[in-house]
Amino acid sequence: MIRNKHYLHYVALYVLAFVSLFPLLWAISNSFRTNQEIYKYAMPFTYKTLVPVEPTFDNYITLFRKFDFFKAIINTSVQIVILVFSGCLVNSVAAFAFVTFDFKFKNVLFAFFLVSFMIPFESTALPLYNLIRAFNWVDTLPALIFPGIANGLVLFLFRQFFQDIPVGFVEAARVDGASWRHIYMKIIFPLSIPVFITAGLMMFITYWNAYLWPLLVARSRSIFTIQIALSKLKMENETLWSYWYAGSVISALLPLLLFLPFQKYFVEGITSSGIKG
Repeated sequence: MIRNKHYLHYVALYVLAFVSLFPLLWAISNSFRTNQEIYKYAMPFTYKTLVPVEPTFDNYITLFRKFDFFKAIINTSVQIVILVFSGCLVNSVAAFAFVTFDFKFKNVLFAFFLVSFMIPFESTALPLYNLIRAFNWVDTLPALIFPGIANGLVLFLFRQFFQDIPVGFVEAARVDGASWRHIYMKIIFPLSIPVFITAGLMMFITYWNAYLWPLLVARSRSIFTIQIALSKLKMENETLWSYWYAGSVISALLPLLLFLPFQKYFVEGITSSGIKG
């Protein structure tokens, strides 16, 4: 009886895994089809619905040659590398200050940062756009980067993690004459690698999938991000489904390839950052 229950658990897990992976499998399959074949075998549901009858790589080739998709990947990668590096640095230093120093309105200021990441971005997009326009940054790389550096959620993760670091480490270093920069670089940073990886992955996923803000400030093809490049495949009178599926597969698999090697550190950073309660 117990063995049968285990079998039922495995069957349920396989079913759930298939349901979860079906959209990705569907997209991968259709990325190797022509538009005609996508519609031809959609109904009724058979093995041909998931397995291309005449697989072709033309969708991927055309995506990079005609639609300059590689440029969008490079633009997004450059934006995210700068954002992750500067965001982790700025937010971790700010969190270190909140944990280490006592200053006026400290708790009020931290509460303000907490509230900032609870406000929907749609409600602040237009005021932020007006600010970016005042700096003449519209349609430039800084417009994609600077608004995302300060992040209330990332600051919260760092602060909660730093609070678990024994105060004696910092006090002993200060007694030995270490500067605050030395303490941060030689003590805090090496102990905080998991939360740095967690924060970096969170920022990566957020800005890799960002659509609204790049849509507002990135107008020329030269700085299109990957999500904007994908949206351009949906034309006024036609959607280029085969190219759209190919682009979506690339957009989904690249973060997955980055996330899988670091998932252990991601979980460790989450569980040790204070979210545990």
